[in-house]
Amino acid sequence: MGTLDRLVLSDGQWNRISGHIIGDGRTRGGSGRDNRMFVEAVLWIVRTGSPWRDLPDVFGSWNSMFRRFSRWSRKGGWWRLFAAMSDDPDFGECAIICV
Repeated sequence: MGTLDRLVLSDGQWNRISGHIIGDGRTRGGSGRDNRMFVEAVLWIVRTGSPWRDLPDVFGSWNSMFRRFSRWSRKGGWWRLFAAMSDDPDFGECAIICV
């Protein structure tokens, strides 16, 4: 079983949060190549407690993911995501990211 077999987000959950993503087609400026895989990468870090350098290659460059995570944190993106998903008991990892 590989990393992609253990992704967290269901299609329904992704559909709910995708409208709250920073840097998608609705906003000016650059956009990440794959917003869903970025969120999955952050959830992988949260679930495993691993350092960013141990992020599996399937998610992309660990350094790019870390820098993007930091930008989202500064811009309040995780808080918006938490607000959007706080009523979903299957999305408890988001609360950990926001703290």
